[in-house]
Amino acid sequence: MHVHILGICGTFMGGVAVLARAAGHRVTGSDKNVYPPMSTQLQALDIELTEGYDAAQLDPAPDVVIVGNVMTRGQPVIEALLERSIPYASGPEWLSREVLRDRWVLAVAGTHGKTTTSSILAWILEYANLAPGFLIGGVPSNFDSSARLGGAPFFVIEADEYDTAFFDKRAKFVHYRPRTLILNNLEFDHADIYPDLAAIERQFHHLVRIVPGSGCIVHNAAEPNLDAVLAMGCWTPRAGFSSVRGADAAWSLQVDDGGDFSVFDVVHLGKVVGTVEWSMMGGHNAANALAAIAAAHHAGVPTGAAIEALTQFKGIRRRMELRGAAAGVKVYDDFAHHPTAIATTLDGLRRSVGAERIVAVLEPRSATMRLGVHRETLAPSLALADEVWLFAPPGLGWDAAAVVQGLGERGHLANDVESLVTSLAGRLRARDHVLIMSNGGFGGLHGKLLAALESRETAAMTRRS
Repeated sequence: MHVHILGICGTFMGGVAVLARAAGHRVTGSDKNVYPPMSTQLQALDIELTEGYDAAQLDPAPDVVIVGNVMTRGQPVIEALLERSIPYASGPEWLSREVLRDRWVLAVAGTHGKTTTSSILAWILEYANLAPGFLIGGVPSNFDSSARLGGAPFFVIEADEYDTAFFDKRAKFVHYRPRTLILNNLEFDHADIYPDLAAIERQFHHLVRIVPGSGCIVHNAAEPNLDAVLAMGCWTPRAGFSSVRGADAAWSLQVDDGGDFSVFDVVHLGKVVGTVEWSMMGGHNAANALAAIAAAHHAGVPTGAAIEALTQFKGIRRRMELRGAAAGVKVYDDFAHHPTAIATTLDGLRRSVGAERIVAVLEPRSATMRLGVHRETLAPSLALADEVWLFAPPGLGWDAAAVVQGLGERGHLANDVESLVTSLAGRLRARDHVLIMSNGGFGGLHGKLLAALESRETAAMTRRS
């Protein structure tokens, strides 16, 4: 079968392409921008890529066209697709029909932590020799790809609430029909899709409605918005988790006061069942691990084996990823783009580095952030940083300068990447930690800053000699 994918270079659609190719199909695809690393990953699988959305790419007609949610009416390829009645499906629809139909699906939903939790869960199942398939919105360092067909029955999927396609405005996750469902948290996001929190809660309710009675819903017991979702109706056994011991939850954790959560105890039904010692840090990551342990438990993995797996978990690209160090300065890359994620990421780093300086650099790139939905809570979320640089790209729909002003002497504003690099390189000093947060590439800031710091260090050494 010839499968053609529109919007193939996105993380999700690229994963669908990998799965389709693994299933034995001929796969081609197109995107507005075709560039590494996704383009090279796909081309290595003999997937032919086309740049742009012209109608000619449908000649000869594929057996089915998978339409990404970046596609809109009016694009030549979409109009040709409809006029010629070529069979088409959304990515989630095709995935459900062709891959997930006969699998035990473990889905991870929530506003934050989906990629990390999915990666941890897939690794636990892999460590337990269950050879899971997976589709994750990032590249887990324990695997060489964001997607794998795997062996039956288990399949781990990052289940997000963004809409499915121009012809299907339901959340993507309602297509996945999970048996094990993790609900990490729930806050207002995706303001370009949903008018308010209630609309998102309704989509989560639709997801809860399709989990079978033999399944399990692993939910954050300290999240009132999830309580509201479950109160709409729940027909499936639940297993609550909490980062606070003593909470009304089957799973909880305990950590030494002031600890960075690189070591914590796992508590199940009131009893300590093991201690996690791993390379990750931050209470949010410990909670993600706890949810993954609970979900794996439902799939039959002994808790001890899950805890043992975490000692070998290597993390995920772009989740507190150390991109490099130069002139005594460490530069980290993180995907955080919501005030809650920003605050928890900073808390994890602060617990790890103690009193050493943290310089936070934020690109408000997501649709919700650009619309200004979070502008009132942005400054408080950055409280643990010693200095903050806020990037204000063209077209930002709110006054970034006002947010910076609210930060006092800690706050700085930048309007282009090159001047930001120059300003940062001139102010940073040895033992500083630079946390760069964006859900995009940020104009290559990480590499440019490291190069500038290296040049500064070389120049200083030359002067000393």
